[in-house]
Amino acid sequence: MANQSGSLDPILCAHLLRKVDAELMGLLRSLTPGEWDLQTIAPLWKVRDVASHLLDTALRKLSMARDSCFVEAVEIGSPEGLIALVNRLNREGVTVFRRLSPPVLIDMMKAVCEQSADFHESLDPFAPAVFSVSWAGEERSLNWFDTARELTERWHHQEQIRLAANRPGLMIPELYHPVLDCFLRGLPHTCRDVDAPAGTTILVEISGDCGGRWFLSRCDAKWALVKESVGSFASRVTIPQELAWRLFTKGIDRNSARSQVRIEGSRELGESILHLRAIVG
Repeated sequence: MANQSGSLDPILCAHLLRKVDAELMGLLRSLTPGEWDLQTIAPLWKVRDVASHLLDTALRKLSMARDSCFVEAVEIGSPEGLIALVNRLNREGVTVFRRLSPPVLIDMMKAVCEQSADFHESLDPFAPAVFSVSWAGEERSLNWFDTARELTERWHHQEQIRLAANRPGLMIPELYHPVLDCFLRGLPHTCRDVDAPAGTTILVEISGDCGGRWFLSRCDAKWALVKESVGSFASRVTIPQELAWRLFTKGIDRNSARSQVRIEGSRELGESILHLRAIVG
């Protein structure tokens, strides 16, 4: 058993959206015509589809969250309903924007990225967000969490393009560490049905200079991430940083990932960490 203290600090990363999108613009401009049609690890999407998705989601976010423009009334009665809605909207957006030429798409992306960064920087990070982070089990989220989720979207889809086009990954601590930190905020919800005695702690370690250590503790009949933990751990899970983003965004199946993950102590508790999915759809 381990002793724990404190909940995690908010992830204040609105200023990083400009940086991750500047990297995206440089990446898109570097692609050859043939590279736009390379297959990515997203089974249904080529590079042009992922770029189209990034344009579509940024436009949708500005329209709804900034401009309060909701042209379609929807009722979501279940997690499955939310997934179906998101998948449909994503599919429709990609269908439209994949028709654009790279120069047109890049020019549109530049403009919308600047507006998106302005919008997120203007928000009170501790005010309620328009959209909750559903994969973390939240019905109402604060702006800082929604903005951090936005960073994970901009980062991991860009990484899909980089992987497909054989470009260096964006694994720099300034950008990738807050992405990982945001992903792992979904662990308490992911493990909500995993039973363990009070005081049980799982150490999750992402190896590499962008990673770190996260402590998932069982307290008050639920799991919570805590700042510090000392003593023994019921399970210790070590995931290479090159693998972590793919594991948490359905970029690799769990069976293929297991050979690269080290679990010490309770195998059952350690395996529960591998079920984290920090995306919708």
